[in-house]
Amino acid sequence: MVQRNRVSFLLDIFVTFFKVGAFTFGGGLAMLPLFEREVIENKGWIQKEDILDIYAISQSLPGVIAVNASTFIGYRLAGVPGAVAAITGVMAPSLLVIVAIATVFTQFRQNFYVAKALKGIRAGVAALIFLAAYRIGKASLKGIFGFSLAIGAFMLTSLTDINVIYIIMAGGLLGILVSKMGSGGAS
Repeated sequence: MVQRNRVSFLLDIFVTFFKVGAFTFGGGLAMLPLFEREVIENKGWIQKEDILDIYAISQSLPGVIAVNASTFIGYRLAGVPGAVAAITGVMAPSLLVIVAIATVFTQFRQNFYVAKALKGIRAGVAALIFLAAYRIGKASLKGIFGFSLAIGAFMLTSLTDINVIYIIMAGGLLGILVSKMGSGGAS
């Protein structure tokens, strides 16, 4: 009985992440609003406060944020099998679509309607990425330090050739230092 419930839960994880993967165009950042809707609002698996930490960790690690976040959430829900179910679910739609498109792309890439549809999809993806950035910023940029750090990181990213990993690491170190100074240096 317990095994049946576990398999059912893993299937639920797979289907949930499959839906996110299937209905998102534009990659990992565009998936973030759908992640929130599915795992927080619809399923109640993750708290709203926790998703920001998951996104921060996922963005800081090598790889695609959607795969990293899926792995983290799946693991949190059901250990290694949950991580595998979530990764498989989120990646399967893209893999299936890529294989299908690759087989016919050369025949349709010059098609007027296909080109216009892709242009519209790109606009929609831009809106989803903006929405994800807005929600993450709204929830995490609290106080002058957060705003200053975000503006500084944005300026460094936009105006210099400094690798973003160094900017992320510096932001993490600054956060630790400021928290240590704010707590009087006590741990």
